[in-house]
Amino acid sequence: MENRITKLFKIQFPIIQAGMIWNSGWKLASAVSNAGGLGLIGAGSMYPNVLREHIQKCKKATSKPFGVNVPMLYPNIEEIMQIIVSEGVKIVFTSAGNPKTWTPFLKEHGITVVHVVSSVKFAIKSELAGVDVVVAEGFEAGGHNGREETTTFTLIPMVAEKLQIPIIAAGGIATGRGMLAAMVLGADAVQIGSRFVASEESSAHINFKNEVVKTQDGDTHLTLKELAPVRLIKNKFYTELQELYQHNPTIEEIKEKLGRARSKKGMFEGDLENGELEIGQIAGLINEIKPAAAIVQEIISEFNEVKTSFC
Repeated sequence: MENRITKLFKIQFPIIQAGMIWNSGWKLASAVSNAGGLGLIGAGSMYPNVLREHIQKCKKATSKPFGVNVPMLYPNIEEIMQIIVSEGVKIVFTSAGNPKTWTPFLKEHGITVVHVVSSVKFAIKSELAGVDVVVAEGFEAGGHNGREETTTFTLIPMVAEKLQIPIIAAGGIATGRGMLAAMVLGADAVQIGSRFVASEESSAHINFKNEVVKTQDGDTHLTLKELAPVRLIKNKFYTELQELYQHNPTIEEIKEKLGRARSKKGMFEGDLENGELEIGQIAGLINEIKPAAAIVQEIISEFNEVKTSFC
């Protein structure tokens, strides 16, 4: 299955595992890379020394390409970028910031740069900034999201119409059928997060994985737009947050309610009542925890089967 993305990343399948905080450590990244996709280590939830450890362990666990996802709004960004260079990482996905800030530095060191966007405007700006690829992410996605609430299957053809560089579709994709649909609309590959949360190699707490499997249509909601939009499973914390919104809270009041390490509490420590449980709408189609390699193979098998049936 060769195309612009598989050639650029030197991978077998155009499947990218999203670099999700508290979920995407070296075990998941190496498992996806070994299965033929591109695994990403999620640097957003890691101190610099922890990131270095994960990169080193990932290099030992796979001889295949892998990358690191770096949300640029996090502290220690300069130290993180230096570690990425010193450890010889060849692919970096940046998000939550201006691609002009770090793209020149990374490309000077021979690193392929991918930037995550949620609108056509920022996709164009990313291409002008010199990135090699954009991830166009619709608001179905979990984690930090765009404020525009543009759906993935609306966003992809609009971005494809304007850009010359490859496009990775993200948000609401967890199956071979979804992958085929995204590629028909103009994507060169897909980035999948939620499905890999419910994998055996994900670093998420088992309580969170089981909650994802239980999640159904309508059980998630995009909120916290004043800070950084995030899609959450509706739990006790979510309910308290919505009650706060009834009183037109200030930014400071919202920050106070969110507190510190709320996502760690939910996804990594397994507190299903008081934690922040980030997941995409596609969780309603996730019914089982499986090895990452089995997930990749299942997606590719369904993709080929459905593609053949329409040819």
